[in-house]
Amino acid sequence: MAEAPKTTDAERAASKQVGSLRALWPFMWPYRGMMVLAGLALTLTAIVSLVLPLAVRRVVDSFESGSGELLNQYFAAALAIAALLALGTALRYYLVTRLGERVVADIRMAVFDRMIGMSPAFFEKIMTGEVLSRITTDTTLILSVIGSSVSVALRNVLIFIGGMILMLITSAKLSGLVLLIVPAVIVPIVVLGRRLRTLSRENQDWIAASSGNASEALLSVQTVQAFTHERASRSKFNDVTEKSFVAARKRIGTRALMTAIVIFLIFSGVVGVLWIGATDVRNEMMTVGELVQFVIYAVMVAGAVGSLTEVWGEVQRAAGATERLVELLNADDAVIDPVAALPVPNVQGGEIVFDNVSFRYPSRPTVAALDGINLRVLPGETVALVGPSGAGKTTIIQLLQRFYDPTEGAILLDGVDLKDMHRGAFRAHMALVPQDPVIFADTARENIRFGRPGASDAEVETAAKAAAAHDFLMALPEGYDSYVGERGVMLSGGQKQRIAIARAILRDAPVLLLDEATSALDAESESAVQQAVEELARNRTTLIVAHRLATVKKADRIVVFEDGKIVAQGTHDSLVAEGGLYARLARLQFTSGLAAE
Repeated sequence: MAEAPKTTDAERAASKQVGSLRALWPFMWPYRGMMVLAGLALTLTAIVSLVLPLAVRRVVDSFESGSGELLNQYFAAALAIAALLALGTALRYYLVTRLGERVVADIRMAVFDRMIGMSPAFFEKIMTGEVLSRITTDTTLILSVIGSSVSVALRNVLIFIGGMILMLITSAKLSGLVLLIVPAVIVPIVVLGRRLRTLSRENQDWIAASSGNASEALLSVQTVQAFTHERASRSKFNDVTEKSFVAARKRIGTRALMTAIVIFLIFSGVVGVLWIGATDVRNEMMTVGELVQFVIYAVMVAGAVGSLTEVWGEVQRAAGATERLVELLNADDAVIDPVAALPVPNVQGGEIVFDNVSFRYPSRPTVAALDGINLRVLPGETVALVGPSGAGKTTIIQLLQRFYDPTEGAILLDGVDLKDMHRGAFRAHMALVPQDPVIFADTARENIRFGRPGASDAEVETAAKAAAAHDFLMALPEGYDSYVGERGVMLSGGQKQRIAIARAILRDAPVLLLDEATSALDAESESAVQQAVEELARNRTTLIVAHRLATVKKADRIVVFEDGKIVAQGTHDSLVAEGGLYARLARLQFTSGLAAE
């Protein structure tokens, strides 16, 4: 079964209001000049539209006068009014549509800017696909409102007000009859509009859930196919998508019902008023031109009200979308930069200190990933972290990058707590090779250059040679400029890892973090890369996470982890002689020949 969208009862209660649209104002305010011009063009078109029935009345009444010259003048005036209306409408469309595109682009950039800086703890609670759905689908709804619906609504409001005034001037009697219909029209708009807003929010939640589900499955398509999980994946996606459709069907049905009720009430009233007006013309209480003028205004007012019901539905959906985007913009992050950050020390193979550090992942608050860790890595020292899976080795790397903050204790870089510095500032002094290398949908050259964007082609190739990647890159169809596909799908696991190592070499940072950096390499490549890593680690503070002990035998110090604690540390030889966990691991690997693989 698919998980229900994460919308609480409190959120659904708040969905009855459109006040969330106020959150769009800071994005629109910088373009207030464009809004003023669009408003002027909108007002012009509304006024011209209201003048047109006056010209029609003159034309109709001129038939009785029999003056051909007067008739020609009225038709010429009507043509001029039509030209002015066309010009004003085109200008309004251009300004409003441009404003909508600009504002939505700013919103998308603001949300992405916020999300790209969120710590991994945030993404433990929300799927990446759902975030992408909000950035794309929800902003498209907002675009339809800012770029179209709002201007249509304002124009129809002006036409409604102006049309009502001119109707009163034309015939107070008939206008009074029309006003009797208004309360009957407003009630369904208000009642059904609230229901529509809640359904719109639910629909968008299911769309986001569907997007998240599809993203997860497609990004893992090889695993899905390898385990013949296609049918189950299709079933899960179809289930979520069907729920999205059901929510959309309810929303569409509610909107259709509201539209039908409003239009029927409006035009029933117009027909009744027209019947009374026709009787007045027959009794010579008003002219044919006046009746035609009144009917046109009545139709314009009715059309404006009908259009407002349509726009109201769009506004309801956009309000729900705005809520979801505001949630992302205002999302709390467990890891934040200090307001008054300390400068990063002049790191030259800097000292790293873990001072009584304990840590629990937010998704597993009852399990200690690290428990009272005290570790000091001297400047320029190479320290290897070994131990069973889940012992806390990779957690050390994540905390050092400040992807998370310790539950207890502190982590210092050259004597300064990481919490007292900007994350981007101290991370610039670190180079990371993660356990699962990340390859971007770009060329091999740009993937390596990701480590230092300003690097020259020669520097990129030097780093690739040091990482034993040059030969296989040159064998690609376009060499370094070959496109490697999404997530490096065109490369083997070992090739991805060598590109990641080349990226770290190119970064040339004083602190080097290697998380299973050679786990996917064959023996020959591993030997070549190991030599490069040893050269790279010289005069740098280096932390190496490894399961294969052959890769860490030459480390200055080996720290052994078990169940989130440090249980031993020393050189390879001293730890083997000491016995214990490390000696047992070494015996298992070296005697079975695994270390030679």
